Amino acid sequence: MKYDYIIVGAGSAGCVLANRLSEDASVSVLLLEAGGKDPFWEWQIHMPAALAYPMNGTRYNWDYHTEPEPFLGDRVMHCPRGKVYGGSSSINGMCYIRGNALDYDRWAKEDESLSHWSYTHCLPYFRKAGNRNTGADDYHGDSGPLSITKGGSDNPLFKAWTDAGQQAGYPYTEDMNGYQQEGFGPMDRTTRNGNRGSTAVGYLRPSMKRSNLTVIKRAHAKQLLMDGKKVIGVEFAKGNSKRPKTQQVFADKEVILSGGPINNPQLLMLSGIGPAKQLKQHAIELKHELNGVGENLQDHLEIYLQMECTQPVSLFKYYNLFGKAITGAQWLFTRTGLGATNHFEAGGFIRSKKGVEHPDLQYHFFPMAVRYDGKSANGGHGFQAHVGSMRSQSKGSVTLRSGDYRDKPKIIFNYMSKPEDWQEFRAAVRLTREIFQQPAFKPFAGEEISPGADVQTDEQLDAFLKDAVESAYHPSCTCKMGSDDMSVVDGDCKVRGLEGLRIVDSSIMPSIVSGNLNAPTVMIAEKAADIIKGNGGLPVSDAPVYRAENYMQSQR
Repeated sequence: MKYDYIIVGAGSAGCVLANRLSEDASVSVLLLEAGGKDPFWEWQIHMPAALAYPMNGTRYNWDYHTEPEPFLGDRVMHCPRGKVYGGSSSINGMCYIRGNALDYDRWAKEDESLSHWSYTHCLPYFRKAGNRNTGADDYHGDSGPLSITKGGSDNPLFKAWTDAGQQAGYPYTEDMNGYQQEGFGPMDRTTRNGNRGSTAVGYLRPSMKRSNLTVIKRAHAKQLLMDGKKVIGVEFAKGNSKRPKTQQVFADKEVILSGGPINNPQLLMLSGIGPAKQLKQHAIELKHELNGVGENLQDHLEIYLQMECTQPVSLFKYYNLFGKAITGAQWLFTRTGLGATNHFEAGGFIRSKKGVEHPDLQYHFFPMAVRYDGKSANGGHGFQAHVGSMRSQSKGSVTLRSGDYRDKPKIIFNYMSKPEDWQEFRAAVRLTREIFQQPAFKPFAGEEISPGADVQTDEQLDAFLKDAVESAYHPSCTCKMGSDDMSVVDGDCKVRGLEGLRIVDSSIMPSIVSGNLNAPTVMIAEKAADIIKGNGGLPVSDAPVYRAENYMQSQR
């Protein structure tokens, strides 16, 4: 089997590439996906409110776990990744957040070879990808494949949240993906007409009608095929995991890895591309030394600050068999009601202290006290703010467990390894408590459930944080883009020192951006598609962005 392009991974980036590259009828494209389809009858994937099910299950999830994290008392952390058409966009929380403009300017500023990844270059691709239900403006598109819905709910807790933020002295922002990220306001989500808007739905499904696009499911990549320093194809295992059949496919133009920040480095190292010491340890022949493969792993952590709710207005009244049945039935037959949203209708971005140029703390507000795994904190009405640090300097790695492609790699983030991490999270707790004490929450706020009002000192907070921090499920940066010795790809997403191989997804981020990662991953793929096509790309944007003028003097 021979194709012009072979894409490994039908995830958030792979679906975008499959669509955009196959727009040219003269080229042939093969998309390999280790998982299966996202069937329309699978409510766990397509119902927005059911997001916890696929995220915590194994049917559509690689279900990775970390090694014991040394700075968190050797806790083993969950690291879900999508194993299905749409990848993690089919199992994530559907929050559409782009990050801050200064994140992309940082990429361009810190490495001259990435000047074309500044915000003015990236914003046009956010616009191209998006189809926001509010229509087009300088920051949003209205005709892209990715469906985006602006948050809005009549639950009074959401209004209390945004009002309390303003009462605490923070600005209101109508659009945290537009001119001003900083402040409190509605959140966007990747849904449309009550359904999840994954990249499988928006990008892959429409393009599968094209005769020049072939998609092979249940195809687990084993290694890249090489001729000297040129990658010429992919060897993969197809079918039943107990008795798979090995097949090979070849690329006339390029192989593109879009398997994500965990699977990409694993496949590279299994193919003999990576740190020599790591490959020698597993008796893998070194074909191309790249010390940065699997390094620079970054993520966002968060905690839940939970409060009792003194009025029966939280989602808890539906958190029973009858409530779930009614919610499910309404969604099934009408695609409306509580099942049609992820319930992250409002959020916020603030700075943890003065001297921070742009927000380093993010909020997701949720009108119930509950964990991602569905466990209720207090068995009654409550609400919570998810708050987390955006730009931790703690970095980890992805390494091989063995030379067998079926063995899950070793993942360690080194969470909370920097003193600044602890300082930011202590500030996060104290600043969030201040917000919950504002007049807007007086009719609703009862006792503090977590961490609890008696947790006050730095030492008490650190003990709480050590046990309470959870991943926000934003792994990234393990095949970073740049020109230094630890860079894996260059500014055009080409693997350094090799021909015929690119990487396109969140693994190529030089550093993590300030927000959820699905929207930036889609943007990266849209921009990379134009780079691969060699069509010159979209004109840069001159849309202005907000910067707090007083950031050196004040925290807000």
